[in-house]
Amino acid sequence: MARVLIVNTGSSSTKVALYENDKEVWKETVRHDYETIKNLPDIKEHLRFRERVIREILKKRNVTGEGIDAIAVIGGLLKPLRSGTYEVNEKMVFDLYESKRGFHASNLSGIIGYNLAKEWGIKAYTVDPVSVDEMDDLARYSGHPDLPRYSLSHALNTKAVAKRWAKENGKDYGKSNLIVIHLGSGITVSAHRDGRMVDLTNSMEEGPFSVERTGTLPVMSLARLCFSGKYTFDQVKRMIFGEGGMYAYLGEKDFRKVMERVKAGDPGAKEVVDAMLYQVGKEAGGMAAVLEGKVDAVIITGGMAHEDYVVDNLKRRLSFIAPVYVYPGEDEMKALAEGVLRVLNGEEEALTYD
Repeated sequence: MARVLIVNTGSSSTKVALYENDKEVWKETVRHDYETIKNLPDIKEHLRFRERVIREILKKRNVTGEGIDAIAVIGGLLKPLRSGTYEVNEKMVFDLYESKRGFHASNLSGIIGYNLAKEWGIKAYTVDPVSVDEMDDLARYSGHPDLPRYSLSHALNTKAVAKRWAKENGKDYGKSNLIVIHLGSGITVSAHRDGRMVDLTNSMEEGPFSVERTGTLPVMSLARLCFSGKYTFDQVKRMIFGEGGMYAYLGEKDFRKVMERVKAGDPGAKEVVDAMLYQVGKEAGGMAAVLEGKVDAVIITGGMAHEDYVVDNLKRRLSFIAPVYVYPGEDEMKALAEGVLRVLNGEEEALTYD
């Protein structure tokens, strides 16, 4: 029996879990106040804060490393990679720390997991990090050669639920055409052809707006804002990523609280949610064009998929394309465990990050 410790640092939470084979033994989730996270000055302080939280969880659960076979960590903003399971090495840790492709809380998991693995004499792995890149060449064009589109997405959960759909429906993921919609703090809408994500919305800077991200913006208006002299680069960056989207319109990052306002009859909250879902549907329609109308299924996943209001709205917009399947929540912890188990069981070889 293989025992895998899972570490997942998200933008507003830290999750740690223990799996025995593919079964969750326990999971701890610590929610973080946005102002606390926002005011951490640099990656050193982010690391100190998250490592303290993780070690407190391990102490509470009496985890000392004994009997742990491997550590699985959520992947950060790394260079473009093929899909698969990677051993976390010094080069990966260096790139995560330098954050040349941008900083996100997910960068912290690999660094902390690597240090724990060294301490315990085992290995750490990451599975399908956000930088998995399977985009078609035509999908990389943006409209200017200095600004190519690139792949950053919720690859782990997106590919996990696509494979789960295939297994449950007697299909081969490697021969299926799917549209997968991940609805989290960021939103990824992706087109899968024959087992590859051939196009997607990079949730850091394009696609639908989400709980805290603006998605695609009017470019001339953005250019004027950037050169207005009113804002620094860091301020604009926060407006786009972290303080945009639903938070900018409603002052709230907890989607559950927004939906409480919708259900209580708040017309402003309802219009913002409807606008977000309108944009999600529009992007999914575009992915149907990418797949030339040959779509086996539309899959909705992520935290917002727990809300019937969200699912019903998207089904109404998208059921004409293909049957719609719903996998609420994020299977990230289980997907991480399964990816590492495939390596531990000899079903696949770990890839090398270089």
